[in-house]
Amino acid sequence: MEDKEEKQRIFSNGDLVKLIIPLIVEQLLMVTVGLADSIMIASVGEAAVSGVSLVDSVMVLMANVFAALATGGAVVAGQFLGQKKFKMACQTADQLVLFISALSFGIILMIYAGRNLILHGVFGQIEADVMYNARIYLLIVTASIPFLAVYNGCAALFRTMGNSKIAMNMSLLMNGINIAGNALFIYGIGMGVEGAAIPTLVSRMIAAIVMLMLLKNQDLPVHFSKKFYFRFKGGLIRRILYIGIPNGIENSMFQLGKILVLSLVAGFGTASITANAVGNMVAMFEIIPGLAMGLAMITVVSRCVGAGDYESARYYTKKLLFSTYATLILINIMVVCLLPLILWAYHLSSVTATIARQIILYHTICCITIWPLSFTVPNTLRASNDVKYCMVVAIISMWICRIFFSFVLGKWMGLGVLGVWIAMTLDWLVRAVLFILRYISEQWQIQKMA
Repeated sequence: MEDKEEKQRIFSNGDLVKLIIPLIVEQLLMVTVGLADSIMIASVGEAAVSGVSLVDSVMVLMANVFAALATGGAVVAGQFLGQKKFKMACQTADQLVLFISALSFGIILMIYAGRNLILHGVFGQIEADVMYNARIYLLIVTASIPFLAVYNGCAALFRTMGNSKIAMNMSLLMNGINIAGNALFIYGIGMGVEGAAIPTLVSRMIAAIVMLMLLKNQDLPVHFSKKFYFRFKGGLIRRILYIGIPNGIENSMFQLGKILVLSLVAGFGTASITANAVGNMVAMFEIIPGLAMGLAMITVVSRCVGAGDYESARYYTKKLLFSTYATLILINIMVVCLLPLILWAYHLSSVTATIARQIILYHTICCITIWPLSFTVPNTLRASNDVKYCMVVAIISMWICRIFFSFVLGKWMGLGVLGVWIAMTLDWLVRAVLFILRYISEQWQIQKMA
């Protein structure tokens, strides 16, 4: 009976496995390489770890902008696939890559022009050796933004087709080049943060070029048009931006909030900055399955919405949410078991290690209880064009809970960096409640594309 039911749906259990497993591997590769990067950088010194972590917070902000636009393109292309409008799906691919390429070069110019504002205005008064490392890392890694933007856009289009294996293979290539380059430049040549920044630039460049070549394949359901015209099509750009802009504002505000809070953490001293950086890296590892399930949710639900099959959209939402909880519990148990080894690998001082252990264990508890409701469920709403609601909830919750209470708990009540992490999970809780209420109301099923 169950087999018959699965055959009637857009995605079978086998299709979901083929979609999700590569997504988990891809996320695992990204976070594992990031973990290896930070461990390698740790050999240069805590000032290098702190400087790189500060700049990475800005780079993540940029990455979130393009990830949001990629999501917009993926949702639009996915809905066209659900409607069997393959030509429109391909034109969406053209416009997505063209738009994010143009935007990324503009952002590069803005970062280079405003680098002093970023380093001094945002992070405030930080130690001289931390500032030196941050400046070098920023100048090199900023050049990789267009390549990261194109890679994200292309990867999102492959996921829309249900082919996440391509993105996984490219992630393997990109991260393999990155970690090998780090080992060569840091350990072999003896470079500092330059040894981490240069391989990042080269690996993203190669991955973007390869992805562009792959999407020229005319046999794919979504591919670049044979005659690629370098001009914008207003209708398609508006549809992409209808999803991408609210999602981008949400993601950008989310990361901006982290940057503002990071300026607070920077005032707690190098030990707190380093512990926060290590905590963020381990926390990313803990949510790997959730990130993968969220990407899968976008792919699956957008196809269901395009076909007008909201019953299947609800079915897959519940199924993927259950899978998120199950996999998060498993991976978080692993992290807790390996935590002593992880902290040892970072060569942390006893004070820094104590702070890092405290915030990681707290994050683990919240990750397996609150996180899926706060970050997996809203992807169903986004894939159904209900992006404005997600944006408003996320922004209000972020400013009130994450930012305001970070100062209340962290600074005024003296909890330090732990107070910042408590405020973060308070933000999660508020989002979770409001997103679940929206899902239950079924208002997301009547949202229309602009």
